[in-house]
Amino acid sequence: MKVLIADQINEKGIDELKDIADVVVQTDITPEELVDSIADYDAIVVRSRTKVTREVIEASKKMKIIARAGVGVDNVDVGAATEKGIMVVNAPESTSITVAEHTMGVLLSLARKISIADKSVKEGKWEKNKFMGSELSGKTLGIIGMGRIGSQVATRCQAFNMEVLVNDPYITEDVAAKLGAKIVDRETLFREADVISIHVPLTPETKHSIAQEQFQQMKENACIINCARGGIINEEDLYQALKNDEIGGAGLDVFEKEPPVGSPLLELDNLVATPHIGASTREAQRDAAIIVAKEIKKVLTGESPKNVLNMPVMDPETLLLIKPYFELMAKLGKFLIQTAKGNINEIQVTYCGELAEYPKLDMLTRMILQEILNPILTEPVNLVNAMAVAENRGITVVEGKRCEVHGHDSLIRVEMKSEGNNIVIEGVSNKEPKIVVINGYKVDVETEGHLLISSYQDIPGVIGAIGTKLGEHGINIAKMQVGRKAPGGEAVMVVKIDQTVPEIVLDELKEFEHIYDAVVVNL
Repeated sequence: MKVLIADQINEKGIDELKDIADVVVQTDITPEELVDSIADYDAIVVRSRTKVTREVIEASKKMKIIARAGVGVDNVDVGAATEKGIMVVNAPESTSITVAEHTMGVLLSLARKISIADKSVKEGKWEKNKFMGSELSGKTLGIIGMGRIGSQVATRCQAFNMEVLVNDPYITEDVAAKLGAKIVDRETLFREADVISIHVPLTPETKHSIAQEQFQQMKENACIINCARGGIINEEDLYQALKNDEIGGAGLDVFEKEPPVGSPLLELDNLVATPHIGASTREAQRDAAIIVAKEIKKVLTGESPKNVLNMPVMDPETLLLIKPYFELMAKLGKFLIQTAKGNINEIQVTYCGELAEYPKLDMLTRMILQEILNPILTEPVNLVNAMAVAENRGITVVEGKRCEVHGHDSLIRVEMKSEGNNIVIEGVSNKEPKIVVINGYKVDVETEGHLLISSYQDIPGVIGAIGTKLGEHGINIAKMQVGRKAPGGEAVMVVKIDQTVPEIVLDELKEFEHIYDAVVVNL
């Protein structure tokens, strides 16, 4: 067996592989050379330089695993690898401590004005009175996203005698208590924290989710730190908040545009900036190399790796049986996470009809968990680790079989229990995936596009009021349907619209007397 090391990694990772494979180190390989030679290899290790494109993957003949010695896999065509049955792995745990320590370094630099004091001394000045700092002891840390890195930051800040608040829809009170943290809503966190540290991925939901409104909620002397992903903070709003002394300071290791050439933020003394080096330590690079090397060894010796980012290898018969439900499971998961209110406590998945007789349905359950958990967590949730991640987050997962199929051959029922609401949806996969029941109301919903789901009292004028309100804001209705149990009672309306509905419009809809709730789901 042969393994190609296409980018520079720590020697310990290379040594780990030498006892099971012929290891070829070619860290200057060109895209053309990679396409020409990839057919000879059973595995490849890359970092960020080498692009494992569809062309490369299609040219492979024996490839079993693509390993990224780091966290992100933007340079790997995961879809093409999945189609060809090639596993893609990475090393998400390798950077947890490193990024957490960097976060602490940025925090201390902000609190004690280390960066600008260092610059001042090197300029020949001695401005002791100018650099009055603040103690961390007794202060409140607010963590947005309590995954691997957020948990490490919380532990370290407790050593500084800081109180820890956390906002994370996936962590339960028990898990938070073990970490010495208290769960709060976002508004409370921004209002009460002296330091806010961000540890969530960049998604459509998190992009610019911290902007002027949040800065206005913060204490005048509070600081905010982002060592996660650029774009989560609206940098224009951050500049105004820092320039006008609305908040105390900010620390950024990541920017929306990197490098941030010409950004006015770089002119400010109350900003600590580093060039995306949160994961850049010798130890992290060493650990990443060793982790992916061990993953490759497992695959090449017939064992199951831990950090698989795509579908694990399955026997053809099982794959053929459950493949028609893959898209449905993904859409059900996306629907549920966008309708959840508060921390998720339990997810029940029930397989009904002919599907209940199929083997190994836990793969489908993992697909739903993957879609529910991935939007908020910085570490990737995949089909291999989905169950373990849910357990670590205090989420109970229950899998069952057999329920009413409502005239369909097979049906999947999913109930999600969260602190603020319970959602029950049922879906089928015939020619295309559809949602056929929402909270007990029969519907026939295509799982694509933008959907406005409203619960309301079934009386004259309510449907018209919703349509009128959307029209006032220039939101076009493509399709509409209603599910109800009895005239005059509670009903559910699903409206397919041409674009998403802004939060302000949802708030206006919920102000109507007979509308109980309104939420947008983007599928």
